[in-house]
Amino acid sequence: MTDVTTQQTAHPTTTDTASTKQPEPAGNVEQAVHAVADRARTASRLIARANRAHKDKALQAIGEALVARRDVILRANEVDLEAGEANGTSKALLDRLSLTEERIAGLAAALENLAGLPDPVGTVARGQTLPNGVRLRQVHVPLGVVAAIYEARPNVTVDIAGLALKSGNAVILRGGSAAANTNAALLGIIRDALDRTGLPADAVQTVDEYGREGANVLMKARGRVDVLIPRGGHDLIQTVVTNAAVPVIETGEGNVHIYLDEGADEEMAVEILLNAKTQRPSVCNTVETLLVHKDAQAAPAVLKALAEAGVRIHADPRIQEVLPSGVSAETANDDDWAREYMDLDIAVAMVDSVDDALEHIRTWSSGHTEAIITNNLARSEQFIAGVDSAAVIVNASTRFTDGGELGLGAEVGISTQKMHARGPMGLRELTTTKWIIQGDGHIRR
Repeated sequence: MTDVTTQQTAHPTTTDTASTKQPEPAGNVEQAVHAVADRARTASRLIARANRAHKDKALQAIGEALVARRDVILRANEVDLEAGEANGTSKALLDRLSLTEERIAGLAAALENLAGLPDPVGTVARGQTLPNGVRLRQVHVPLGVVAAIYEARPNVTVDIAGLALKSGNAVILRGGSAAANTNAALLGIIRDALDRTGLPADAVQTVDEYGREGANVLMKARGRVDVLIPRGGHDLIQTVVTNAAVPVIETGEGNVHIYLDEGADEEMAVEILLNAKTQRPSVCNTVETLLVHKDAQAAPAVLKALAEAGVRIHADPRIQEVLPSGVSAETANDDDWAREYMDLDIAVAMVDSVDDALEHIRTWSSGHTEAIITNNLARSEQFIAGVDSAAVIVNASTRFTDGGELGLGAEVGISTQKMHARGPMGLRELTTTKWIIQGDGHIRR
């Protein structure tokens, strides 16, 4: 097939980045981004008609190429990490930015898993035959051109590209300057694999080289872009939601809560809290606030274990009074209850009942994930019924709110809105539906 990779500016694979280029004049940026979107539209029509075997072959080829060219990826990532450290980037963001051989292997494994999942395109949501003989089907179809704006998360580049391809969509990525080199290396590998497997390389493109102005144009490209998905911190998400003319599927930051009930098993509580807080503090499903029942028997052991693991505790006055010997805490305030730390910090408050815990969650939650640790079935059911978040967890770590863990293959993000997509967004969430109405000369009377 024609080498469509030449239709877009070549992606550097080492240290060349968009940030080193002279900024384009505003008019040129708009034209360039619109051209990217138009090529994506053309590619989306081809991807939408590709059968499952063809798409799965491409996903497997991308995964194999990521592993085969991991040295290129790691060199590019090292440049980004060095720049991030020099710029004073936080440890949490550096962790999100970092790729290792193990993480690259994980990305390849996720693509292989994605290839093994059913194709959502063409599946029937519902159907019936009307009394007059007209046959109805509502079927899943691709969204078309999906754009994603995110920051310092090169794994998202692969996840979103893979999900978009499997669900029959073209995708335009804006991955931010912090990961410019890494994303450029990944995009080059992905586009090359698509071309080698006979799918249009323009199904995966980027506007990184056009900087913030390019992102602004992308947000306004209604009619050229069908859906925009932001993934990142509060400021990035709110900027997109506030300024976009393109329909947005809103993802949210993770101000995640765990409620420790009075009869919770001590060993279970310690293991869950350590996993939920310390396994990978920089991600959105990490617990940020612990709510402790006033009679929780496991509370001292949990607080001691967190402190020994290096977690900085921000506690309300009631918790301050019952801290175990040797455990210290800063005084918590409203900023702590509202904050997504993305680090080894946790806010801790004492509550008198599950109702009080639910009230705290309603006041401060971002609607991402809430969990309860309890040995009481009635209270767990009360908690489930009372929480209005995308995910509710009973006696397990909040780290399970993840597309891969839930069998979705990967995720575009965690949607905290209440539209067709809520929680981890996988293949099905990247489709819409259309009605197919078949008759035999029927007319409406």
